[in-house]
Amino acid sequence: MSTTTTTENAELAPVRTDSLAALLVTRERPPRPGAWSASLTFGWRAILKIKHVPEQLFDVTAFPIMLVLMYTYLFGGALAGSPEEYIQFLLPGILVMSVVMITMYTGVSVNTDIEKGVFDRFRSLPIWRPATMVGYLLGDALRYTVASVVMLTVGMILGYRAHGGVAGVLAGIALLVLFSFAFSWIWTMFGLLLRTEKSVMGVSMMVIFPLTFLSNVFVDPRTMPGWLQAFVNNSPVTHLASAVRGVMAGDWPAGEIAWTLGWAGLFVAVFGPVTMRLYNRK
Repeated sequence: MSTTTTTENAELAPVRTDSLAALLVTRERPPRPGAWSASLTFGWRAILKIKHVPEQLFDVTAFPIMLVLMYTYLFGGALAGSPEEYIQFLLPGILVMSVVMITMYTGVSVNTDIEKGVFDRFRSLPIWRPATMVGYLLGDALRYTVASVVMLTVGMILGYRAHGGVAGVLAGIALLVLFSFAFSWIWTMFGLLLRTEKSVMGVSMMVIFPLTFLSNVFVDPRTMPGWLQAFVNNSPVTHLASAVRGVMAGDWPAGEIAWTLGWAGLFVAVFGPVTMRLYNRK
């Protein structure tokens, strides 16, 4: 009896295999994911990395709090007479400085994934090519938003008041996140170009520190020497800080907002194609 059953199963096996092969051939392939869908998937991947390594949130929680407290009480009395007066000028600027500084970690993440060989798998997928990079930036946009909310909360506890209301605060955060998204393309380029994550951080610091400190984040540029004012007044960080400071105060400076959007567009237009070229040749 068992011999007969074994023989029948052996005879049916090729038939089943042929049927399965025919089913796989005739079945339609799933549609290729769209650009937005693929980008969101990689953005979700970046968020899941934070979930598994929550220490990554240190730079968007503890670090901004430390900066607000330190600069408010260190410079407040000397520059504005009291910390309460200085926080009105400082908070939007230090908000810009903190978020712009943490954009460099995008390049570090890209470089780390390259070293692990993850990008080789991504390139073999039938997806929109820039989706990988855009996903990194979308995931980091959440980190920028968290940092902004944390700093605004601490600032309001210290006495900051946004006279532009909820609309001004939301507009300021939106401008900051949009600019940071565009600015991060610089660091994705360096993440692909340089060999180690330490090199990425070193080069990033060399660019970010002059841009953030040589701006109107801490003081009004009118107190600076003329040659320094020429640089500071045309810095993208100065335009961003002025725009965020203005909309949160309810002034809505159209010129500064236009400059900020223009700088953001320029960064994407220049560094986006360069980054993708390096990515395709990596």
